[in-house]
Amino acid sequence: MKIYTKTGDKGQTSLLGGTRVSKNSNQIVAYGTIDELNSFIGLLREETQEPESKHLLKIQNELFIIGSNLANDQKKSGIKLSHISKEDITSLEIKIDQMDSELKALKNFILPGGNKPSALAHVCRTITRRAERLVVDILLENEDNQIIIAYLNRLSDFFFTLARFLVQKAGDEEVVWNS
Repeated sequence: MKIYTKTGDKGQTSLLGGTRVSKNSNQIVAYGTIDELNSFIGLLREETQEPESKHLLKIQNELFIIGSNLANDQKKSGIKLSHISKEDITSLEIKIDQMDSELKALKNFILPGGNKPSALAHVCRTITRRAERLVVDILLENEDNQIIIAYLNRLSDFFFTLARFLVQKAGDEEVVWNS
């Protein structure tokens, strides 16, 4: 099987279920941004060690679930997909609290940087925020998927805390905003 199908050459793609939509539809842009985030997390994972890299791999798998849910035409596909759960959000909160318990009190606004892994975590945070905004546009009317919005909201908090944690763990200094 060849990787190229030529079916998207005119600017359309298929959702799970076969519905054809424009490649710039809100739904495609949203799950494309989730894919972009997942790629940057892969880059961040390559710059971290255990246990952070293991937790990032878990997040990548959860984002793949979210992406497949966003790519699904629920009316036509009939495909039974995995879903993000409240336990996945709780897992993020536990990890945030663990890292935060080891951090110095936050007294200033933090600028992205400090070291390469921290800067990458901030990139992941900002892509997560963009993905969240895009997902809000397509999911607000569907209560079943509200958990995706909550997950992404918590995930951006995770990346902010991880960025700070990675700087401190390496013995580097956080970059603070000086007004």
